[in-house]
Amino acid sequence: MGQFSVTVFCGASFGGDETYAVAARALGVGLAERGMRLVFGGGNVGLMGTTAGAVMEHGGEVIGIIPDFLRQKEAEYAGLTELIVTDSMHTRKRRLFALGDAFVVMPGGLGTFDETIEILTWKQLGQHAKPIILVDILGWAQPFVHMIDETIARGFARPEVRGLFEVVGSVEAVLVRLGEIRG
Repeated sequence: MGQFSVTVFCGASFGGDETYAVAARALGVGLAERGMRLVFGGGNVGLMGTTAGAVMEHGGEVIGIIPDFLRQKEAEYAGLTELIVTDSMHTRKRRLFALGDAFVVMPGGLGTFDETIEILTWKQLGQHAKPIILVDILGWAQPFVHMIDETIARGFARPEVRGLFEVVGSVEAVLVRLGEIRG
């Protein structure tokens, strides 16, 4: 069995509170200390850059996956264990999925929501059974959970959809959960 890899979806910006960056850094340190490889979007910006930098500073492995057209916009992260350049966002998401044993969703914007919805949809359609964990820093995940609950309540999704993901309240809780998943 190879190294346990965690695909992290999070913002290419820092958000409006420094707590988000503190959490992103703590996640990176925690992954490295536990010998878990980070798989992420490849940029050296925002929370994703903070997470990757913390993993590398603590001796962990990091695989970045970035579409060619974003290499300049997001300033690809130099010095990663591996940088994979793709031809499109869709190919990027397929690689992020393929390389992860579990998915962690930290605060972020539209790209983070896009990645999260797609990975949830693939799970709903039986394309994978990998764990998806949302980290609810400062209540960030609550509107997303509410949206899913409303979708179920209005008859657009079955109640089982709520079981496709977990929500934890802290970085420490997600690290504990990842340890349980890895076994």
